[in-house]
Amino acid sequence: MNESASLDPLVLIDHDIYGITGAVRITLNRPDAFNALSEALIDALQRSLDEVAGSDARVVVIAGAGRAFCAGHDLKEMRAKPSYEYYQDLFARCSQMMLTIQRMPQPVVARVHGVATAAGCQLVAMCDLAVAASTARFAVSGVNLGLFCSTPSVPLSRNLSRKVAFEMLVTGDYIDALTACERGLVNRVAAPEQLDDAIRALVASISEKPRAAIAAGKRLFYRQLEAGIDTAYQLAGDTMARNMLDDAALEGTEAFIQKRPPRWEET
Repeated sequence: MNESASLDPLVLIDHDIYGITGAVRITLNRPDAFNALSEALIDALQRSLDEVAGSDARVVVIAGAGRAFCAGHDLKEMRAKPSYEYYQDLFARCSQMMLTIQRMPQPVVARVHGVATAAGCQLVAMCDLAVAASTARFAVSGVNLGLFCSTPSVPLSRNLSRKVAFEMLVTGDYIDALTACERGLVNRVAAPEQLDDAIRALVASISEKPRAAIAAGKRLFYRQLEAGIDTAYQLAGDTMARNMLDDAALEGTEAFIQKRPPRWEET
């Protein structure tokens, strides 16, 4: 199965992409607007993430239709409603959507082409992993319009070093894909015509692993990052102890001892 299915044309959902069972692609579908995050698109993406999070999906890819990944918020829409209450609500809803990516059990991979600017760059930073076309460009460019990219600064400063992140935020300058990779914003860079091959390889590798171990590991990864080192070790030790009692871990360790491939029964 690899058919787009969505009740809202602003977001397309494809299942079993690349012929990999459990691999799901969520595509932002406002190509004429460079997939700018309008209110409707934020809400549609939230619903799609919630739907996939509660499914048996193993890996999620977020992509953009057309010539760009995502050009940030829809500034025309924002400018038409100049009130503090409106802006506060908009950014709260967008932040909740971004946090859903981190909190869902499946690893989420950003498929980046064209530009990823402002909240679009934030979306890349919030994804667990990112693969970019060599021609992709990244910026948190709100400062060029007199608007400091405050919400994008949250995941950006957790992916890049502080000084590198701050430089991007106060200059608004673009960086290319290779620089983004060197700085830790993306994991891999591929030629545009090989972008899906690179993503397929990453998705396939993740999909081969036990779903329960990946979900527990992702949850622990982010919890310990925000904790002090003593608490982090306590959380990690508890997660490891529970993980060791899972059927998948018991089979995996037994297979290692017997020098054979593990026979996980998960689909």
